Amino acid sequence: MASRTPLRPGVYAPTMTFFNPDTEELDTPTIRRHAVRLAKAGLVGLVTMGSNGEAVHLTREERKTVIRETRSALVEAGFSNVPVITGASEQSIRGTIDLCKESAEAGAEYALIVPPSYYRYAVGNDETLYEYFTAVADGSPLPVILYNYPGAVSGIDMDSDLIIRISQHPNIVGTKFTCANTGKLTRVATALNAVTPESPLAPKRKNVSTKKTENHPYVAFGGIADFSLQTLASGGSAILAGGANVLPRLCVQIFNLWSAGRFTEAMETQQLLSSADWVLTKTAIPGTKGAIQSYYGYGGYPRRPLGRLSEAKTQEVADKIKEAMEVERSLPDIA
Repeated sequence: MASRTPLRPGVYAPTMTFFNPDTEELDTPTIRRHAVRLAKAGLVGLVTMGSNGEAVHLTREERKTVIRETRSALVEAGFSNVPVITGASEQSIRGTIDLCKESAEAGAEYALIVPPSYYRYAVGNDETLYEYFTAVADGSPLPVILYNYPGAVSGIDMDSDLIIRISQHPNIVGTKFTCANTGKLTRVATALNAVTPESPLAPKRKNVSTKKTENHPYVAFGGIADFSLQTLASGGSAILAGGANVLPRLCVQIFNLWSAGRFTEAMETQQLLSSADWVLTKTAIPGTKGAIQSYYGYGGYPRRPLGRLSEAKTQEVADKIKEAMEVERSLPDIA
C-alpha cells in the first residue's frame, strides 16, 4: 500500500463486532457508526478482529466485510488518517500469511498477530516462535504488530529478549502488551527506540535502537486501559484497549494530561478509568456491549456461545461505571 497511514502515539481501540440481536447476522450500519464515533472521540487507530471483535465467531468473508466497512466508514467521515489494524492470526505460517493478504485486500493497513498455541508444547518455545513471526513477516503484505496476550494463547508469554529479537525484522513494527508487564514494555521500548508522545514528563532515552533496519518507527502498545498512564511513564507509545470502546474520551484525556505535563490530574483520571475498566473486564464482551447499549443506544449481544447478560446485570454494569461516564460525557469530541 503506497499511502499506508503511519501509526501515531495515542489511543487505539479493538472494536466490537455488532450483530442483529435476532438473527446474529452482521449489523453493518452499527459497525460503521461505532468506528466513526470512536474516531470523533479522538482515537488515532482502530483494530478490527481483535479479541474484542469476536473474530473466532466470524467466517473469513465476514471478517473481510468488517474490515472493509470500518475502513470505508472512516474515509467517508473524513478520518482517512485513522488506520485500520486487523487481527490476522491462524495456527500455521501459511494460513496466517493468507489471512494477512485477504485483510490487505479488504483495506487493513497493519496486522496484529498472536503466537500459535493449539500445539502449545510443540510451538511455545523461542525458536519456533521466532520462525513463525519472521516467516509471517516475510510473506505478509501488511506490517506486523506482535500481540503478547498469554491469556488467549494457552499461557505463552514472550519475554523481552525474544520480542526484541523478533522485532529486528523490518516488517515488524510494534508489540501490544496485554501481558500488562510494564517492565517488559520498558525494556522493549528502550531497545527499539519506540516512538513516544511529546511530553515534559516523557522519559528521555538515547537513540540506541537495536533494530538493524526499519520501515516504520516502533510502537509499544499498552494492551489494557487499566495501565494507560503506566504505559506512558514506562516509555510506551500508545494504548490499545477494549475499554476505549466505552470510554474513549477518558482514555484520550489521560494522553492529553500527560502531554501537558499534568501528572497529578492524569493520575486521578487513571484511577477513575481503572475502576470502570475493571467492571468491563470482569464482564468481558457481554458487559462491554451492554455498557455501549446503556449509554449509546446500540451494542446488542455477542454471537453465541457467548452468553447474554440479564437486564439486571446490564444495569449493574451501567451503574458501576456511571461516575466515569459522567466525566466521559463532559469531555469534548475532537471533531
